Amino acid sequence: MKAVRLQGFCRFLIDRYGGRVENMRRLSLTRAREELLALSGIGPETADSMLLYALDKPIFVVDAYTKRAFERKGAVDETATYDDIQELFMKRLPADTALYNEYHALIVCLGKYFCKKKNPLCDSCPVRGL
Repeated sequence: MKAVRLQGFCRFLIDRYGGRVENMRRLSLTRAREELLALSGIGPETADSMLLYALDKPIFVVDAYTKRAFERKGAVDETATYDDIQELFMKRLPADTALYNEYHALIVCLGKYFCKKKNPLCDSCPVRGL
């Protein structure tokens, strides 16, 4: 299934943008996101990752680590949607690609090494006191 979706994206990129990411980069954030989300198999997290990391667009990527860590900190509840969590960050942080990239990387490290799904290391969590 993943191969089919990758082929679909590659076909889209070739047909619409001559196979050049640089051509797609010229789109507004909103338009690029709409086009990516319209493709089969691309959801919000994948689209936003592509926008941030490949197209250099300032959009905050929300993943399972983000949801888990910020639920445990009480910043969001278990009913929070992807859009709810993304809005939480994007309303509080400046629209800066480098900042969003670094912030996401730090959250990934937090989730991977401390805020684990099973057996979290809460006592040694670097954001414990926040």
